[in-house]
Amino acid sequence: MFVHYISQYLEYIEVERGLSKNTVEAYRNDLMSFAQFLSSQGADDFEKIKRIHFNAYIKTLRDKNFSATSITRQIASIKNWFNWLIANEITDQNPSLILEQPKLPKKLPKVLNLSEIDTLLSEPLSLLDRAVLELLYATGLRVSELVNITISDINLSAMFLKCTGKGSKQRIIPVGHKAVEAINKYLKEREYIIKKYKISSQRLFLKENGEFITRQDVYKFIHRLGKDINRDISPHTIRHTFATHLLENGADLRVVQELLGHSDVATTQLYTHVSKKHLKDVYFSINKEK
Repeated sequence: MFVHYISQYLEYIEVERGLSKNTVEAYRNDLMSFAQFLSSQGADDFEKIKRIHFNAYIKTLRDKNFSATSITRQIASIKNWFNWLIANEITDQNPSLILEQPKLPKKLPKVLNLSEIDTLLSEPLSLLDRAVLELLYATGLRVSELVNITISDINLSAMFLKCTGKGSKQRIIPVGHKAVEAINKYLKEREYIIKKYKISSQRLFLKENGEFITRQDVYKFIHRLGKDINRDISPHTIRHTFATHLLENGADLRVVQELLGHSDVATTQLYTHVSKKHLKDVYFSINKEK
């Protein structure tokens, strides 16, 4: 019973709301896990679902050592599903209303300092890797956004690119000289790859064998690069670094919000705390040397 309505809901969020395949898959995993738990408890239809089932499910997640972040995401998935069920008159009860989100510890994002990012950018890299790294640092793109960029999305002469982010929202992002230069050099290699394999792909970034670069390719590359500065980093670290360095150099918070594609400025405000912490660390390191 539940599987049928989960499938309908997933189709709704993918087709009508335009959520990404990764987000839809996350919802699928969360809701199927919850549905299987309900069935194991004998709650095999909506009328049988009680508050005790929600409490027991959350306890099960905690017993399995799920993080507060993971539990929060699962609760959000369940609540959103029930809101859809109510709106579509599939059930008139919403026991998910009693669910409270766990308190999440506020963690400052991992950020590289100027010296570290300069070290990465000065590494001897392939044309593809350099173009990827320069573009990540110049734009703060999410890795999923970066791997899906097409030739028509980027205007190198005007120095900007068009990006489709979460919820299929589009935004325009300026691209700096270094990134433009790196991409122009890479395009010559890309043209050779296109001719060699006789492909007509519009994707900007292609590997030497003609295949698209994937999120995993970029993660592995950035992680490997981080070893040169003894840091465990990911593409999102470069995104965090992009935002923090902009704010440290006087960029307006709302501008950074727009560049990052954040729907809520509160998300972007986290970087102001990173910036203050960085300044404090620099201050104390200088005074410690005196």
